[in-house]
Amino acid sequence: MMRESMTIIARLLTVVVLVTSTTAAVSAPDEANYPAKQIRIVVGFAAGGAPDALARIVGDRLAQKWGQAVVVENRTGANGNIAMAAVAKSAPDGYTLALVPVGNAAVNPSLFTDLPYEMGQFAPITEIASVENVLVVSARSPIKSLRELIALGRSKDANLTYATPGAGSIAHLAAELLARSAGFAMTHVTYRGVTLALTDVLRGEVTMMFSQLSTAKPLIAGGELRALGVASKVRSAALPDVPTVAQAGDMPEFEAVSWYALMAPAGTPQAIVAKLHDGAVEAINAPEARIGLETQGAKPVGNTPAELAAVIAADTARWAKVIRDANIKITP
Repeated sequence: MMRESMTIIARLLTVVVLVTSTTAAVSAPDEANYPAKQIRIVVGFAAGGAPDALARIVGDRLAQKWGQAVVVENRTGANGNIAMAAVAKSAPDGYTLALVPVGNAAVNPSLFTDLPYEMGQFAPITEIASVENVLVVSARSPIKSLRELIALGRSKDANLTYATPGAGSIAHLAAELLARSAGFAMTHVTYRGVTLALTDVLRGEVTMMFSQLSTAKPLIAGGELRALGVASKVRSAALPDVPTVAQAGDMPEFEAVSWYALMAPAGTPQAIVAKLHDGAVEAINAPEARIGLETQGAKPVGNTPAELAAVIAADTARWAKVIRDANIKITP
């Protein structure tokens, strides 16, 4: 009886080992044959916007290169946080990716107290593109330069306002960074979207706004808006005669750039991350892809995972201080 029991136990252990080994083999990512099936790029915003368009530009090129479908899945809501949480919980096998705006990576962790994800749950792949922001006033405004805006802001009779498409947006944080760097105060006027915000700036009902260059440029070219400064470290090729905010306002560290990155769940094998990186960089540098990016007012970047991690760390520190100093809060 003892021998029978030992034999049964031995057989059961053999079955357990075989099942465990088989399960591990099935669940482990097949790095050598990646990709062997459809890839999803999850976007936390509606179809038609910049994040969606950039994801499709990259996805189309990767599908052509690898011969596997790359689909864009729009999971909207909660400032992109729902999509981020979904990807964070996905299998780290390279088949579920996130198109991540700067807000989700470097702003929301300081803005929300109940964020359903942590950035430690993501593996950086590459920054796909950056989008310049520009400080604008109405062409009818008496303010002709950033120096005049700052002088007015510091005066006793100042009553400056700034428009944004929503609390916690880069437009909001950039304006607060400007005011605090230059030593004056402004009143925040928030709108439901960029179009409504810019409309009131055009009318002169709100003093100023930081807008993405792709949106503001036609209005600047048409003589409806006046550009006071570009919020990047160097002048924009699209507006070569407009100084940077850092130059015009004597604020050398000022920067407020919007960017979009490709990320995977943490734990994705390095070989797969490397393949995704190389494929994405090749994709955004293809001539037709560059045209598509430029149509969105974006510049291809294609940095390394380590460089992207450094960008996230620097922007997280910058915006956390602005959020803290300005006491910006998002209520559920």
